Amino acid sequence: MAAVTHDQIQAHHPGPTGLMRWLTTTNHKDIGTLYMIFSFIMFLSGGVMALTIRAELFQPGLQVVQPEFFNQLTTMHGLVMVFGAIMPAFVGFANWMIPLMIGASDMAFARMNNWSFWLLPPAAILLLGSFFVPGGASAAGWTLYAPLSVQMGMGMDMAIFAIHIMGISSIMGAINIVVTVLNMRAPGMTLMKMPMFCWTWLITAYLLIAVMPVLAGAVTMILTDRHFGTSFFNAAGGGDPVMYQHIFWFFGHPEVYIMILPAFGIVSHIIPAFARKPLFGYASMVYATASIAILSFAVWAHHMFATGMPAAGQLFFMYATMLIAVPTGVKVFNWVATMWRGAMSFETPMLWATGFIFVFTIGGFTGLICAIAPIDIQVQDTYYVVAHFHYVLVAGSLFALFAAAYYWLPKWTGRMPSERLGKLHFWCSMVFFNITFFPMHFLGLAGMPRRIPDYALQFADFNAMASVGAFGFGLSQLIFIAVVLKCARGSGERAAARAWEGAEGLEWTVPSPAPHHTFEEAPVVK
Repeated sequence: MAAVTHDQIQAHHPGPTGLMRWLTTTNHKDIGTLYMIFSFIMFLSGGVMALTIRAELFQPGLQVVQPEFFNQLTTMHGLVMVFGAIMPAFVGFANWMIPLMIGASDMAFARMNNWSFWLLPPAAILLLGSFFVPGGASAAGWTLYAPLSVQMGMGMDMAIFAIHIMGISSIMGAINIVVTVLNMRAPGMTLMKMPMFCWTWLITAYLLIAVMPVLAGAVTMILTDRHFGTSFFNAAGGGDPVMYQHIFWFFGHPEVYIMILPAFGIVSHIIPAFARKPLFGYASMVYATASIAILSFAVWAHHMFATGMPAAGQLFFMYATMLIAVPTGVKVFNWVATMWRGAMSFETPMLWATGFIFVFTIGGFTGLICAIAPIDIQVQDTYYVVAHFHYVLVAGSLFALFAAAYYWLPKWTGRMPSERLGKLHFWCSMVFFNITFFPMHFLGLAGMPRRIPDYALQFADFNAMASVGAFGFGLSQLIFIAVVLKCARGSGERAAARAWEGAEGLEWTVPSPAPHHTFEEAPVVK
């Protein structure tokens, strides 16, 4: 098989070409590529919103946008980044890599796979199009809290329908991943021999199936409150806005782990490859991932300490949230133990992975501080919270996505990514990320509320610093576009089947770039 060239395999692949190939494809690699292109476009559009927000906050006073539009930007930035950028990117990696890692010929439901992707562009158009309708986009925050979300214009309805469509896509993608991983592994690959990325995605897929319907229920109740005379969350009709928060965060907290567990899986591949030794404590990693997922259902109300919860409730959610730090700590320990006395080299994927561990751990510690009810009541809805979750989601999910992209680009394109540009991208991102978000901890502790377009003079210096960092971070991502285009155009050195010396797994046994169809006969795992 290795002797057959990529072009010969493409020639053996009858079927549409050009645009029709992409519209009708059922091939997991094509669909994975589509997901990643879509998520990167959404990442850039969410980034433009973030930079507009930071331009407004560069100094006190109103400079760039009106306060109403500022609120629309903060809301849409959150929705676009969570549902448009981070989640589809991880689904794209799952589509591309899981069949290769478990020795399957494709995903279990190939046509459903195509449909679950093609639901996303219309949903994105609905979401971004809401800026252009009378009254503008939703301005209720990405959490869409009632009563604000009950009172918004038609942009709110567009956001609700976009979330419904994206949720359907997520559920279909998750069902596909569960069935593929459980039923299509190569002979000899038991569950406890499965690559860590497949484990983290299997658990993530169960989380998605469990919580996406909860979000659908919450936004549907908003919809009926708005148009059909119900009063679920409308206090004037006897409803309870705090009930919305309970329902939303019952989805929202597992959602945070949906966006970080696949990242844990990615890092658990890259660290062993560049430390050139097996992952330390594989079984404990699997159990830690599962326990994080189970515990994530018991901690939702730590987002709600300021709502007047009874002391017993505060104590329960405080202790449950602290408990979730234990399996997370196990993971960090295992990664560090894997690196300990390994023959480490710092190619670009390893830089991103070690950067991830360092910055994600800071995000974890700030989260632990938010878990303590009396402190959280002080920092609730301040920039401290903004700093915390960007450390987890940007330095967590996004850095891991970059690590994975550099790690698997040779397998996708057959070319090695430029080390010089990759390292430049890493160091610029790392430095500017910290310049942007580290000062926000101090702003929050000093009492600066989030989601405001104007602020008091004492917050000016740190805000100016954060805005400069944000523009630096945004521009750094152009380097990544250059790296990917260079590989895609076929310049750069050719990649071997095993592109990285220490890399293990079935995906490194097929040629680079991976042929259109792989594993027509299942490999046997010894």
